[in-house]
Amino acid sequence: MQKLFKRELYLQKIRGFYHDCQIIKVLTGVRRCGKSSIMALIAEELKTDGINPNQIIYLDLDKRGNRKIKTADQLDALIESSVAAAPNGIKYLFIDEIQNVKDFEEVINGWREEEDFSIFITGSNSYLLSGELATKLTGRYIEFEIFPLSFQEYLAMKRFYSREIKPNDLEELNQYILDGGFPGALQYADSEDKRTYVVGIINEIFQKDIRRRVQIRNKAAFDRVTAFIINNFGATTSLTNIKKALEEDGMRIARETLNAYIQTLLDAKILYECSRFDLKSKKSLMGEKKYYLADTAFYFALNTDNRINYGPVLENMVFIYAKSRGYHISVGRIGKVECDFILRSRDQNYAYVQVAYTILDSKKTEDREYKSLEGIKDNYPKYVLTTDYILQNRNGIKHLNLLDFVKNGQVF
Repeated sequence: MQKLFKRELYLQKIRGFYHDCQIIKVLTGVRRCGKSSIMALIAEELKTDGINPNQIIYLDLDKRGNRKIKTADQLDALIESSVAAAPNGIKYLFIDEIQNVKDFEEVINGWREEEDFSIFITGSNSYLLSGELATKLTGRYIEFEIFPLSFQEYLAMKRFYSREIKPNDLEELNQYILDGGFPGALQYADSEDKRTYVVGIINEIFQKDIRRRVQIRNKAAFDRVTAFIINNFGATTSLTNIKKALEEDGMRIARETLNAYIQTLLDAKILYECSRFDLKSKKSLMGEKKYYLADTAFYFALNTDNRINYGPVLENMVFIYAKSRGYHISVGRIGKVECDFILRSRDQNYAYVQVAYTILDSKKTEDREYKSLEGIKDNYPKYVLTTDYILQNRNGIKHLNLLDFVKNGQVF
């Protein structure tokens, strides 16, 4: 068995719940982001901590022998037979890809009520938490959302598996942007093979996470909407603007259908939505939003052009980085000026962030990036993140190197 790369960012969030038999631990995230590996790492840590391996029950419902487990009764019987030989004390029950089973919620709750089972489950999409689990088990589960590798993790995983790392950080960043952060892609040396792998993920998401649960009557229309949203990630838009752009391109689509398609992409965790917030009125702005990708590889896998538009790409990188650390994120607006991100931490502290490739090319660029932050009059920290190594703080605003910030796992 191949040694697993330890994703400490997520393990440290989950460790406090390892032995909790009252709370079901739910690992969600886009397909192939590494949920199964994290569950396997948890099982390894339990063994290292002295837990009897016979107390650890690991069921992979995508595994060949379990693929026929589709009903609640079949799942219940599988668990029953799997725990029969387990000794007394807490049993640690891991179930991978549990959304394969219809009405799994009552089964899981039943085993939770046995009071000596610490339960971990994974699912690839928001359907896992949008139905019976959410309504029947409110307060009895906690979600841990897993993302593809951050740039820090990407570099660390390459070192872990003795993959070549370019001496220049910007060259390595470009490779990361093009190839993406899906852990499985690192097994391929050739970029075209990596793209083929990511296209396979997209197809798998459609077949397993979308087609089984959502009735897409017109797949060609759905594919065009998907391509449009992915190709315009990071751009301020609205349903009205998207509908108009598609119609100008010869595609007529009902507003309700368009909204349903976008929600489907959000539920499958291909996309994330970022709403706009007016800093003067202190109100969310309805309609206009930005959409970011779970991984920029989705864009490059569906396009033949390797040119990187650093504006949206670096924004996307910072957005997912902040999401993975539990921040609530909005796009800020002050009059006609926009702040890339308002970040709110779990303890209700705020930070304001501008993202740019460089501010050293002209005074005009520098002024533009600082202007929106200078218009914010509260005392929460403000950052300009760029790839520059010559840094120039201004009016209390911190200018930081984005690559160093992410590589060092810093927080805002």
